[in-house]
Amino acid sequence: MTIEIQRVELRRTDVTVPSEQEVRADRLRAARCAEVKLKVTAITLAWLVSVAMLLGWGLANKGRDDFTNAAAALVAIVLPFVSAVVATRNRMPLLGGVYVVVTLLMVVPALGIVQGG
Repeated sequence: MTIEIQRVELRRTDVTVPSEQEVRADRLRAARCAEVKLKVTAITLAWLVSVAMLLGWGLANKGRDDFTNAAAALVAIVLPFVSAVVATRNRMPLLGGVYVVVTLLMVVPALGIVQGG
């Protein structure tokens, strides 16, 4: 009994090794993702620090100016929205959606800040 082995020609779709273009595209995608995450993190940190500082300034100088409370309320809504825009424009819809929800949730504290001031 003899076994015949036929030679099968390999095609590109049969091999699981990525091409140079696929590797380059993966690297570019990873670099863009890291850059977007850094931008969103920087905006988030600026949001947290600026709102805390504006609220502290508004509480420390209660009788002088209502502008700081209005600015804190504005920053509390605008900066999460900016993060959502940055994330969705760079093809990260899940992160953008999270920041849209955070923006909508920040409306209630912003109204409290303006009413309380």
